[in-house]
Amino acid sequence: MKILVTGAAGFIGSHTAERLKAMGHEVVGVDNFSPYYDLSLKKLNASALAEKAIEIVNIDLRTDNLVEKLPNNLDYIFHFAAHPGISNTSTFEDYFSNNILATQRLLEFAEKLPKQPFFVNIATSSIYGLEATFPESVPPKPASWYGVTKLAAEQLVLAKSRANNLKATSFRLFSVYGPRERPDKLYTRLIDCGLNNKAFPLFEGSEKHLRSFTYVQDIVDGIVSVFGKEKICNGEIFNLGTETESTTAQGISTVEEILNTKIATENKPPRAGDQSRTKANIDKARKLLGYNPKTSLKDGLIAQTVWFKNNF
Repeated sequence: MKILVTGAAGFIGSHTAERLKAMGHEVVGVDNFSPYYDLSLKKLNASALAEKAIEIVNIDLRTDNLVEKLPNNLDYIFHFAAHPGISNTSTFEDYFSNNILATQRLLEFAEKLPKQPFFVNIATSSIYGLEATFPESVPPKPASWYGVTKLAAEQLVLAKSRANNLKATSFRLFSVYGPRERPDKLYTRLIDCGLNNKAFPLFEGSEKHLRSFTYVQDIVDGIVSVFGKEKICNGEIFNLGTETESTTAQGISTVEEILNTKIATENKPPRAGDQSRTKANIDKARKLLGYNPKTSLKDGLIAQTVWFKNNF
């Protein structure tokens, strides 16, 4: 099959593109190489994909002519491209344009194709709000611009399914970590601090936050489980993550154990909209998709540490 992956130079998008290629599919990657974080990491990811014959085209979904620049014979679209996370330097317009407008333009493009592709939207546990411990049927209460705009994007996608204009599904991902994790995320920053004798910025109260830290390959397992289950997935939302909870403090101590060092911390004020607890309720994905994440936090962090040492 011919598959479009948006945000293919990013963290989870690049891993998914690699998996799809390994499964024998033709993969077309697109990314706008936003400077939201260090472009050198995205270029590193793009180089890794190029070695596996996966080309990433520089396209901005918000402004470029998608009909001219994208293939018209797609079987699947995996939509990762977004403005992620909680950032004090990002404006509402950043989240709106990247998460809502870009998604709407991509949907309009998909609707016009001669053979409409199956649309897989990549969403987030931030949709649930300050606590994300619920099944997919619970009404969301997002508490950040990121969560609000990702919920809006998800509903744009599912509205197309409800109107029978596209077949589509949405996966809500929980606290993903592993090789290629963004530099602003917890574990890449922790590993960097531990190896380079830097102080780790610890937001007030965050050491007690509970997370379903989920290894990236376990997330990709869930994403690609859509193949052969399109009828089951159409119009549905699925949580993907581990049911095991760990505190941020436990995560810090695990990295310290792997690196055999003590990481100094620098206290920071609490972040507005930061989730206090995430625990993936994956009953639906387990039952309908056979989803079963298995990687322990320590094993995943060992792999991430090796990646960081090899590349930085």
